[in-house]
Amino acid sequence: MCRYLLLALVLLFASPHAFALRCGNMLVTKEIQDFQVRDRCGDPFWTESYTNYDLLGSQDNGQIAREVQYDVWYYNFGPSNLMHRLVFRDGILKQDDTLAYGVRELGTKCDPLMRFVDLSVGELVAFCGEPLTRRQNNDTVVNRLAPGYRRIREQRRELWTYDMGENRFLRQLQLVEGRVVSIRAIER
Repeated sequence: MCRYLLLALVLLFASPHAFALRCGNMLVTKEIQDFQVRDRCGDPFWTESYTNYDLLGSQDNGQIAREVQYDVWYYNFGPSNLMHRLVFRDGILKQDDTLAYGVRELGTKCDPLMRFVDLSVGELVAFCGEPLTRRQNNDTVVNRLAPGYRRIREQRRELWTYDMGENRFLRQLQLVEGRVVSIRAIER
């Protein structure tokens, strides 16, 4: 009996679909297209988009710059389920990350004393709502992956400001690549 239970557990964890996102009775797995995810799960509560460029070919013969579009979707399935962050590359699902537990209503779980660092953009919006102000400044990063092959990408940097109430300092959060990396209190 114990042997069968162990076998069942091994088979469960060996299945590629065991931990896949489920929307109702529909399964969402990697390599499906964005419209299929939207059909199965509905609209995400928050989205981000950014572009990278893959440079192909040698420098002597010229290079081809291939634009790669990334879309990041965040889903909130309520307080008893984990939120999901889905990353699409050119419309194909490449990554599914689980985040913190969801919320009943967006923007109602924000506490000035909460630990903001390491929150994703989706978690931040779910807990605190949209910011009072949002400013974006990007850096360009060039990675040389192999001879004749480079990747140029923007490192996304943003400053979000939240009003935490009349008698409190504003909170200014610095985000890099969609994650909070630092926070500071600023006067009104």
